[in-house]
Order: sequence, then C-alpha cells, then structure tokens
Amino acid sequence: MADTSVLRDGLHFGEGPRRGPDGRLYYSDFYAGEVHALDLTTGDDEVVVAFDGQPSGLGWLPDGHLLVVSMLDRTVRRLEGQDLVLHADISDVATFHANDMLVDSEGRAYVGNFGFDLHGLIDDVGIARLLEPDFEPQGAALALVQPDGSVSVVAEDLKFPNGMALLPDPTGESESGNILVIAETVAFQLSSFSVDRNGSLQNRRVWADVKEFGIAPDGIAGDGDGVWVAAALQPAVFRVTEGGKITNKVETTQTCFAVAVVDDKLVCLTAPDSNPSVVKPDRLGKIEIYELN
Repeated sequence: MADTSVLRDGLHFGEGPRRGPDGRLYYSDFYAGEVHALDLTTGDDEVVVAFDGQPSGLGWLPDGHLLVVSMLDRTVRRLEGQDLVLHADISDVATFHANDMLVDSEGRAYVGNFGFDLHGLIDDVGIARLLEPDFEPQGAALALVQPDGSVSVVAEDLKFPNGMALLPDPTGESESGNILVIAETVAFQLSSFSVDRNGSLQNRRVWADVKEFGIAPDGIAGDGDGVWVAAALQPAVFRVTEGGKITNKVETTQTCFAVAVVDDKLVCLTAPDSNPSVVKPDRLGKIEIYELN
C-alpha cells in the first residue's frame, strides 16, 4: 500500500518539479508541452506556458525569469511574458534529448542529456539489458549555461546525467562550500563534484552506489545531508546519504521518476512507465504527496 496521497492525476508524464519563487510547485508535462504551477494546499493548477515542444527541467534566474529545458531541440528557453525565447543552445553539447536542469542562486544552469536513445534501446533489447554487467552506455556531457546564455562543458562521460542537487560540502574543501550531486541513471549511482566559485566542477567521485537496491536514480531532491531519489524502476522514493546508506523509503502508487521537497512535503511525480509509447497516448501520470513531518 502506498505511503503517499494523490493530489493531481491526468498527466502524461510529469518532470522537473521545483518550488517556485511564489511557493507553488512548478512542473513540466512532457507530452502536453506544458509547464504548470500547482498550489499544494488548494490543489489549484495553472498552465504557466504551453509550446510546441517537450519541456523538462525548470529553474529561475535571479531576476525571476523562468528557464525551461526544451528537450527535442536541445535548448534552454526563457519565459518572457507569454513567450519562451531562446536562452541557450546546448545542441553542440547534448548528444540526445536534453533533460533535467539545476539552476543555482547565481543563475547558472547545469543541464543534462540522455546521451543516447534510451527508449530505442529498451524497445530493441528490453530493460534487462541495462542491468547486464557488460552493458556500457554512451556517456554524455553536462552543460553549464551562464546567466548570459553562454555554454560550456563542465563534466564528461556521465552515464545518463539526470537529477541534480546542491548540498553543503562536509569537507569544507570546495571553493563555493557546496557539492553537486548528480544521478547517473544507467550507471545506477550518484556522483558528486566540488563546486568552484565560478560554477566549474572538480574532484569527481562516486557519492553513492545504489545498484544493489535496484534503484536507477532519476530525479533527486536535496534534504540536509542526503537526497531523495526517484527509483525509476520501482514505485518508491528513497532517501540516500553519502556512501549509499538508505535512511527512508516512501512507497508510491506507481513508478516514481521525479521528486521535490517543498516545505514539509515530499512531492513525487509518478507514471506507469517512462516509455513514450505508453504514456504519450494516455494521461496516466500523477502527483503524489508525502508529509515529511
């Protein structure tokens, strides 16, 4: 039995949940081409912007402008009034669909991408192939988009870089005082980097290996010294700390692909599958809530 309650259903595939500056939950619905804002208290849901594309990661510039990852053309868009204008083109960095994004307090955006056609591979040989010891997926680069839209590569050969979170550096060695934790979905691990003052990344290491728990880490959300991890292959979210210790497990009604912590609530975006052939034609996605206190 699920530990969560369903606040919203009728989504195609929800992604990129973030607490907005106004306190509402912002999220993307891939196949509706929409970015929404949801009041977690009243359940009121507003379409913030819709476009002929596939939105994913979300974040905000310091001036309040919303940034939206446009997956298929591998760009980052900026909301100006009712229009999504080009903020950055990362197509020279991303080797397949652009995906999740983390925007820091300076307005620097870290943007991941699939690296390869994941769903095409699964359609051809099955999801079990991802778990075979000899499976070596194509690596992907992590893009850093500066507030002015300039693009650089800050990490390479990540195995499907997905959700990200900034945590305090327990060693105090990073220039910024933070580490970036990133989910490498098809490596079944979380990696971390020390973050320099200019946003560049150093000292890559495995932060937590979660393969033994059957977790293909997708979206993640920082929580103190740990992260909540959407398991992607399971109807569950796990709280993980450095070294791979599981401190909490929350069961959801269906597979969880993205998470956010908003005040005292854990927000879980779920669907029966991530494959477009399953979720694009129907509206089976949900937003589920778990009270943390």
